[in-house]
Amino acid sequence: MSENNLYKRVFEALMASEPEEKCQLTTAVYQEWQAGGLSRESHDAVMPVENPGRPEKPELVTPQEVPHRKLSSIEGRAALIHAITHIEFNAINLGLDAVYRFRDMPDDFVAGWLQVASEEAYHFGLLRDRLKALGYDYGDFPAHNGLWEMAVKTDFDPMVRMALVPRVLEARGLDVTPGMMERLAQHGDEETVRCLEIILRDEIGHVAIGSRWFHYLCDQRGLDAKEVFRQLITEYMQGGLRGPFHTEARLEAGFTLDELEGLEAMRGK
Repeated sequence: MSENNLYKRVFEALMASEPEEKCQLTTAVYQEWQAGGLSRESHDAVMPVENPGRPEKPELVTPQEVPHRKLSSIEGRAALIHAITHIEFNAINLGLDAVYRFRDMPDDFVAGWLQVASEEAYHFGLLRDRLKALGYDYGDFPAHNGLWEMAVKTDFDPMVRMALVPRVLEARGLDVTPGMMERLAQHGDEETVRCLEIILRDEIGHVAIGSRWFHYLCDQRGLDAKEVFRQLITEYMQGGLRGPFHTEARLEAGFTLDELEGLEAMRGK
């Protein structure tokens, strides 16, 4: 496969273990795609990716084992920032994997998810710099792998991936980020609040890209998007979705009021 092949370059970034290298490769492939320098022609089989490239640390534990610390301490704020940094690192891989895996999708799909991956790399850098300013670094706290685990579960169908990763797991960030910003501001951490303002703005766009392609795929298959979304949540998200929902942000991200009413009805069930 030639050096200017999109899928070769994306896979290289996906499997890069060092965060700086992954971010650099991701930004480069997005810029080259925008410049028209990459070909989508490929005769290679799509490889399953059980584990994308990542550093030895952080140690991966269950969500229940991730310790919760009070934001009144520097360590507590660093632990929260670390958790978000880890989400952004995983989100780089999610954007890259969507491009690598779902090769029958239009060029706009490629452009959208490469943009997402590049912006997630930027977010990762912002938060890692913030961690370092507090005396810590990425890998200093344990983290969980739930976001990538859902990517593996949905690697067989782009419609299922678009529904459950951007529109469920990543959309949860839209709900909880304003509250985190408020609590951090109460403890005087305006620098982290500024980082989260940028991230929240961009993440609305990322969820909107997921919404666009979920509806596109439902339309292509003659399916009712609202019903499909409900069925997938029932199948994959045992216990329903956690609330409350940030209605304004979710509407900007491609949800309808009708959908949000349906999510409220399923909440906690």
